[in-house]
Amino acid sequence: MYQVVPGGAGGTITDVIPKQKHSKDTRPLVGAGVIGLVLVIAAVTAWCYYIASLRKAELLKTQLLDLNKDGYIIRNQGGSIVFRMDFRSGTLDLDSCSKEGELLSCSRTTDRKLNFFIETVRPKDTVQCYRVRWEELVPDISVMHAMTYKFAHWYGGAVSAIQHWPISISGQQAPKPFVTSDIYSNRNEFGGILESYWLSSNATAIKINNSVPFHLGWNDTEKTMYFQARYNDSPFKPNPGEAPCAELSYRVCVGSDVTSIHKYMVRRYFNKPNKVPAKAMFQHPIWSTWALHKTKIDQEKLLDYASNIRKHNFNCSHLELDDRYTSRYGEFEFDPKKFPNPSAMFQKLKSDGFLVSLWIHPFVNYDSENFHKCVERGLFVREPTGHLPALVRWWNGMGGILDFTNSAARDWFSSQLRSLRSRYGVASFKFDAGETNYLPWKFSTRTPIRDPSFFTRRYTEMAIPYNDRAELRSGYQSQNISCFFRPIDRDSVWGYELGLKSLIPTVLTISILGYQFILPDMIGGNAYLNRTDGSRELPDRELYIRWLELSAFMPSMQFSIPPWEYDNEVVEIARKYTALHESIVAPRVLELAGEVLDTGDPIIRPLWWIATGDETAYKIDSQFLIGDDLMVAPVLEPGKQERDIYLPAGRWKSYKGERFDIKEPHHLTDYPVDLDEIAYFVWV
Repeated sequence: MYQVVPGGAGGTITDVIPKQKHSKDTRPLVGAGVIGLVLVIAAVTAWCYYIASLRKAELLKTQLLDLNKDGYIIRNQGGSIVFRMDFRSGTLDLDSCSKEGELLSCSRTTDRKLNFFIETVRPKDTVQCYRVRWEELVPDISVMHAMTYKFAHWYGGAVSAIQHWPISISGQQAPKPFVTSDIYSNRNEFGGILESYWLSSNATAIKINNSVPFHLGWNDTEKTMYFQARYNDSPFKPNPGEAPCAELSYRVCVGSDVTSIHKYMVRRYFNKPNKVPAKAMFQHPIWSTWALHKTKIDQEKLLDYASNIRKHNFNCSHLELDDRYTSRYGEFEFDPKKFPNPSAMFQKLKSDGFLVSLWIHPFVNYDSENFHKCVERGLFVREPTGHLPALVRWWNGMGGILDFTNSAARDWFSSQLRSLRSRYGVASFKFDAGETNYLPWKFSTRTPIRDPSFFTRRYTEMAIPYNDRAELRSGYQSQNISCFFRPIDRDSVWGYELGLKSLIPTVLTISILGYQFILPDMIGGNAYLNRTDGSRELPDRELYIRWLELSAFMPSMQFSIPPWEYDNEVVEIARKYTALHESIVAPRVLELAGEVLDTGDPIIRPLWWIATGDETAYKIDSQFLIGDDLMVAPVLEPGKQERDIYLPAGRWKSYKGERFDIKEPHHLTDYPVDLDEIAYFVWV
């Protein structure tokens, strides 16, 4: 900033000047000169620090992201803050940071070394992405970032027992493993269909890398979600031979609107199906034995069930023979007492035009003959040392769980399914369970897996040979399995906790996670004891009818409790809506299903899909779109024969023939909808 010159202050003096005695009158001048010199030095020093701070401030900006020692913010093109992330596992030492091109990196926190970087990527003109990585260099130190969610409405992540749209966060939760779980039995856990992806109404999306030992928590007081990577006290494991050094890495992308940014993220990060399931799955209902007969199903009841379907003039994609047709769990032979002649039974069903699928699961109970065979061949998931099979408890007892990372276990399981198909002509299978909560907290597999949910992925792969009519209830990175996925069992109740009101939020969430062939579980719910609204063993009649109407506008329909268990009016309503599903809904859904193979776009869409600038549309959880041009508004409240309906701007024609040509969004208040009706509107 300055230099020393000869003869100047601090320079070399070449002339000798005789000392002179200062008079008292000159001393104030000397003092003033000293003070002036000090002030000049101070000013120069301050200027240097100021210039340095400007350079540092410039260094800590990359495109629309501002980094500080405690976190970062991202702005949109208009300058508004759309994303904020705070660091909760350390404070960056900004003096360790540098910038090269679009890469901003730091090598230290205030108390330790680390690898940290943010890289700016602009994959297309309308999308700006930031790759973020915080890597610890010392084992067993966790990494946690806290995302503020108050700037927008958020969607995605996982299905849950109490499902809302958008996500509704309440209470505080320390970060816990983000892995698949059976939320019917464990209602506070994450659900069986899960992806580490979230999307917001301000056109921001975040995708956690699949390699992260990811734990999720939240705090509704702070309005934050906690994204944590850790190996200690966790079912996640590092790769063999690697130190347990945690790394939290993810990508944040910002777009011009929520629909376009989601389309980009799906195309970039999600698998897509490579085929469309059987056409009949979309056109005709599936008929399951479960809710009606539970485990008391037998040969006579199955044949009677099929006979009644034909007697009441209903179509059928296939019959689903559910639990329990074997003597013990883990066997693949029909119970001779309940099914004395399965070959004749299948021949009769085939001659009557019925295909049959069978319920299947990954467990072999300890009292099954196959248990000892699987132990001897090493086909089960094992305890951590790998020496002994791990015993697991599930809803039908205790036994081993097949290790689907083991090719021998996959081959054995597949051979059992092939045998059932070849002997009886079984069309497909309902693959139940598959969630990681049925694994031990600590376990080992033939092929080591870092992420427990990869077990779910391996299990879903068993459905690929049968994906024309297969059904899965768990999924992780499983979009390309190309079969129908269903949410966990629904209770026969009206509310948001696994009830009728949860269906639309759950289906929308599954759609946003990239699963588009959705089977919304059984009409009327499962009629479980003490979890059913109704005066008898059957679900409430009105609830059943409203559930039926909503299911008619889903990609596939599934009956179990048949409409003839009620009365003739319910049978007529069921005929009306199965016919409407086949004639109006299925053709549109099949058209969209073909597009899914290329785009991954949802078949069932939220209203904001076509109204990205409309704040109200982001909060609608009781209406949905099929494609862009068919909007559905079911009645979901008991005792109601009217409802408020939100119409986005556009030209709409109601199912009653009314036309609405509106340039602004419009509310229809107390719109009449009779018990045998569901409101729907077509884009004209």
